[in-house]
Amino acid sequence: MVTAVTLPINAPAVRLRLRAGVSPRPGMPVTVAMVNQASEGLSLSVFKRKVLELGEKLLPAFNTPTGIPRGVINLGSGNSWSWGWASAGSSILAEFGTLHLEFVHLTELSGNPIYTEKVMNIRKLLNKIEKPHGLYPNFLSPVSGNWVQHHVSIGGLGDSFYEYLIKSYLMSDKTDEDAKRMYYAALEAIEANLVQKSPGGLTYMAEWRGGLLDHKMGHLACFSGGMVGIGADDGAPEKRQHYLDLAAEITHTCHESYSRSATKLGPEAFRFDGGAEATATRLSDRYYILRPEVIESYMYMWRLTHDPKYRQWGWEAVEALERHCRVEAGFSGIRDVYSTAGSHDNMQQSFFLSETLKYLYLLFSDDDLLSLEDWVFNTEAHPLPVIHRSCLLEQDETPPQ
Repeated sequence: MVTAVTLPINAPAVRLRLRAGVSPRPGMPVTVAMVNQASEGLSLSVFKRKVLELGEKLLPAFNTPTGIPRGVINLGSGNSWSWGWASAGSSILAEFGTLHLEFVHLTELSGNPIYTEKVMNIRKLLNKIEKPHGLYPNFLSPVSGNWVQHHVSIGGLGDSFYEYLIKSYLMSDKTDEDAKRMYYAALEAIEANLVQKSPGGLTYMAEWRGGLLDHKMGHLACFSGGMVGIGADDGAPEKRQHYLDLAAEITHTCHESYSRSATKLGPEAFRFDGGAEATATRLSDRYYILRPEVIESYMYMWRLTHDPKYRQWGWEAVEALERHCRVEAGFSGIRDVYSTAGSHDNMQQSFFLSETLKYLYLLFSDDDLLSLEDWVFNTEAHPLPVIHRSCLLEQDETPPQ
């Protein structure tokens, strides 16, 4: 039995970004949503009370001159600060830009608009400031509201910001036109500046550093195949097939990063320069830590196209995980995807359960299991319900008993 005692939330410090296993918050709104769907008779009091209490404890992180939250907060004292490694005390795009789904859901749960107001203020500031070539750099000062460095990445530090733009639109039952506009404008800038084609014909997302392209794509960026895919149908009519084709090309490239390794698992990052094609050229990039992003894109592309190759690729990943990552106590990352010697890192990351295995399960399940029409997955693969406006109107029109 879950009681309030088993859900302590006065942790000394948590990341504001939604990382399952690090911050307790991302799964808690989802727990309320899922329990509510599963059984109307099951008491939600503990879950709902705790998630709202935790939401309140996160609010002091937004107490900055701009309203851009800092990256770490002490839940006991309410003090917040930026990461020591973040340039000039900046906040990280993929952290402050990856709160919208959960905070809007907190407003839905509580009826308190403060949570939505906080994330809408972030969006308002981002709309106001100048963006180099329409791109969003990864570091922003929470004090001045200015970009700190002109480093743009669809992988680490930037990734989930873009994901949350299109998913905010979808979760709103396609009524959040501001999120839609921002997403397609960002995608246009990404295509113009970051999307590249290798000599071998592989489409990839390069990184942008002060105007110079780094022809590297991280495993984290491989989520973008699924992202572009789920947004394809809501783009301009003349662009919809193009977006679906782009999603398929990116997903194909990420599959190539797997198929070109000895283990059939992908490296942390792979390059497209010096003759390299979707392979890691640095020893420090050759590891695999059970990441989900490639399988995530397989799942979305299967749901969108029902092309059997996505299930085939997913099964290849299952076999590779069993062969190279299964250990006595669970699954472990490996240090070198280009070697079958079996050097494990002896860590099973939390996202392996919450994301990698979940996306694999959904890839081989019927489409009506957590249907994309009714659910949106946050960046840690926790499902949040689409806010169907028709249902809200029906509730408003129901006469009191």
